[in-house]
Amino acid sequence: MPDRLARPIIPTVVSQHIEDAASLRSVRSVFVRAPHVKLLHLGRTDERLLAHLDGITVAGDAGAAMVQQALDVPGVGQLFVAAVGAIERRDSAQIGRLLALMDEIPDTARALASAFGWVSADLLRGLTAPLLAGKSPAERWLGVAACALHGVDPGVTLMSAMKHDDARLRDQAVQAAAKLGRADLLAACADDLKQAQGSHRLTCAQAMLVLGDPAAARPVLRELALLPPDDARALPALRWALLSAPLGEARDLVRLLSKNGAPPRTLIRAAGWAGDVQVVPWLIKHMADDVHARVAGEAFSFLTGADLALLDLERKPPEVVTGGPTEDPNDDNVALDEDESLPWPDAVRVQAWWDANGSRFPAGVRCFAGATPDAAHCLHVLTEHTQRRRLAAALLLRLGRPDAVLFNCAAPTHRQKRLLARMQGNVSAAAA
Repeated sequence: MPDRLARPIIPTVVSQHIEDAASLRSVRSVFVRAPHVKLLHLGRTDERLLAHLDGITVAGDAGAAMVQQALDVPGVGQLFVAAVGAIERRDSAQIGRLLALMDEIPDTARALASAFGWVSADLLRGLTAPLLAGKSPAERWLGVAACALHGVDPGVTLMSAMKHDDARLRDQAVQAAAKLGRADLLAACADDLKQAQGSHRLTCAQAMLVLGDPAAARPVLRELALLPPDDARALPALRWALLSAPLGEARDLVRLLSKNGAPPRTLIRAAGWAGDVQVVPWLIKHMADDVHARVAGEAFSFLTGADLALLDLERKPPEVVTGGPTEDPNDDNVALDEDESLPWPDAVRVQAWWDANGSRFPAGVRCFAGATPDAAHCLHVLTEHTQRRRLAAALLLRLGRPDAVLFNCAAPTHRQKRLLARMQGNVSAAAA
């Protein structure tokens, strides 16, 4: 592709575009699961990211060369920028080179998937089909991932991918079947579950849940939810198990967690996911404890929909906050504070609010973000609430609709808004 510029580029400006685009890709990956980010905030990040990517594109071949140089230190952001550029330039050879890095650099898979999900579907025409028919598992993995991210059914190739010997491709294919509503592949998921190990067991159970066999999926999710807390499958399995279970079954699982000695933090999160407003007084008690105050506040908002900041139900943070990294150079803990950006609830104010409003939340009925999670309410949450609640709303909206496509809360915001407007129109027409 010839340069689109009539005058030389300014290398420092293009370099800054590359650096900022890579950084914003990493920021965005945190935002899509953040407790305080709404669609509006995610949209602002998307606008900035798009502007920097456009700056690189305008630099033409010189910009592409500088992106290639940035891959000398191949972080997920740099790989994402390189992949977006390769798609825009229809550079199949560069995509192949990036695919070859998947076994060497673990971040490559995430970067490629997010790049193919970021660009418009029009840009993928002529690129996805060869990937789906590719000889290598990596090519087919990327083709399946791209289809799932855009809500496009890859057809018969999905079944063959589910039966492939490559574990990564097989796992991606099961995920795609779940996201795309391929209820015809439910039996294949059930067969896969019989010998599934590790994280793939969770993938199969999740797929079976949304594809229409909750009776077979829930026992597996329950089993995984009761694994030790350090098992990476335990928390996501618990979330899916509680969000999908009838209220009584959800209560029983929370009680069993408590009996088994689950950490308080897990129990607090579980209380929110279970949808039982009877636990609100217990959550308010935890708000007086600095260690668990913020996660208890989030669980309270997950149940009631109350915005602690908007309702002035916050307190000042303590002078010393436990959790997350410290400034001590000898401290090996470099993990981010899980409660970063969550408000500090004021237990007294929250209790007063609950005393005045608690009667609006009847016991014995699942409550999610302040209401029963029917289609209209889930669409409201997808439009107005924070990402963690939006992710739950997408799952709740999908349950009981095995042929539907799972709403992608990580898609570019302009695409999400367009789909939400269409879904809202469908709900309004059905209610008329």
